[in-house]
Amino acid sequence: MRDKIGTSGGSSGTEPGTGLRQDACMHSDHQKAEDLYAEVAASGSLAAALDAVAVQHGLSLGGVHALETSSPLTSAVVPSGVAVRDDLAVIASTDERRFGIGGWGQGIQLIAGDSGDLVEVVRAAHSWRAGVPLHDIRRTVPFVALTRRGEVVEQGPAQVVAAEWQWLRQRAGETDWPNYRALIEAAYNEPRLRQLYPYTSHSVLNFSATTGYPFSPSPVSLSAHGSRSNFRVSGRAEVLGETATATEAVTLAVAHVPADLGPAVAGKYEA
Repeated sequence: MRDKIGTSGGSSGTEPGTGLRQDACMHSDHQKAEDLYAEVAASGSLAAALDAVAVQHGLSLGGVHALETSSPLTSAVVPSGVAVRDDLAVIASTDERRFGIGGWGQGIQLIAGDSGDLVEVVRAAHSWRAGVPLHDIRRTVPFVALTRRGEVVEQGPAQVVAAEWQWLRQRAGETDWPNYRALIEAAYNEPRLRQLYPYTSHSVLNFSATTGYPFSPSPVSLSAHGSRSNFRVSGRAEVLGETATATEAVTLAVAHVPADLGPAVAGKYEA
């Protein structure tokens, strides 16, 4: 939304007027926020408004604070009260009256949603902070949506892995790339790989020993091609081989997977 600082010809100079344009944009956003969120402006910040609504309804949000100090009217963070959930972010749009929320836990985005009703946002934030089960939050605060992994995360890491494989196989089945479909199916049919969390980057299949991001380094990577050597198996720093079939690629990959790796556990990779 804000103009970028430019360097047209100079190594460190700022374009004339850039700072003024930034100030004007910030002022415009502030004015829009005041117009859209009168109760927030009256409280002085979104954090203060959330706290005030919580008190009115007998709820507690802990030490709510601004997500960005430069935009106190449109951002706030509600601290989590449970170890497996991160703080909840609340962002107010300056295009229309809409409060968006986003909640992560153990490296997975679990909930999202938006509402124009600050009371409903406070109810969702209170439930998140209190550790209310995700499906119960969705049932009692209808604007809250669970992400794909949020639907199953409370069933444990094995279910997160299983659900991700199901989604990956479904996506592969919808492509018109036979080699890629064969590769995904062959990897899924191998128990050593199926117990790991699968993720792709540029159609390259990787495996993590954690279900959350950042993922653990993949011991092997598998990719499908259209050439005579249809499949490639790579290690962390080298190509391990190319094969004619997906099954051969998976067999080669498994030979380079540490014997003690897996099943995947909940959480983020810690180097």
